[in-house]
Amino acid sequence: MRVIAIVPARYSSSRFPGKPLADICGHPMIWWVYSRVKKARGISEVYVATDDERIKQACEEFGMNVIMTSASNKTSTERAFEAAGKIRADLYIVVNGDEPLIDPEVISSIIPDEVPPKLYVGNLMTKIDRPSEAVDFTNIKVVTDKDNNAVFFSRSPIPYPKASLDYDYYKHVGVLIYDYEALKFFAEAPAGKNERVEDINELRFIDNGIKIKMTIVNAHSLSVDTPKDLEYVRRKIKGCS
Repeated sequence: MRVIAIVPARYSSSRFPGKPLADICGHPMIWWVYSRVKKARGISEVYVATDDERIKQACEEFGMNVIMTSASNKTSTERAFEAAGKIRADLYIVVNGDEPLIDPEVISSIIPDEVPPKLYVGNLMTKIDRPSEAVDFTNIKVVTDKDNNAVFFSRSPIPYPKASLDYDYYKHVGVLIYDYEALKFFAEAPAGKNERVEDINELRFIDNGIKIKMTIVNAHSLSVDTPKDLEYVRRKIKGCS
């Protein structure tokens, strides 16, 4: 089974422009993500997918595989689909380009034991330990069925604890896996009502009855969304090269 990892990276960001190139111990943030993904078991190759020449140049300078994609892509999933059209694989792992602390073992856990049926989508989720995380809209919460397929994703705490407090809340981790057919479906299908309201890409599959297989992991990564997040990451890996 051939598994390729794609790290989408764009320069424009409303909260933190240019963050893929933000310096962390002498390397751009995208290098840290790429390096950690490359250590994950079961992955044949890693590629950065970008639409920005500055990111492309940085990737080449640090010896990273890079694919140029269209600036018209609206989501990281669409960018991954375009990149996947240039690289043949059975499955494509998509890792957010703002996760410089991601654990390679966590990434590997999303790979199934064998090639799954067509239109396959998988995602990681981790238990929420602090109440503040449950109410933070930047943390995407997920509810699953008895087989750990996603029922719904939301920026609100779900389910609501009306009858019982005996419940563990989970949030999704920015690591997903698709086959080519699933990426193609996402790129060609319009966004549904729930996706437009919540602004969560994965709801496009659920809105159309496509299952998302969730895998529980113990993840303590951090998505760098602000310069404050970047300072935290720098302190965590200070002195690394």
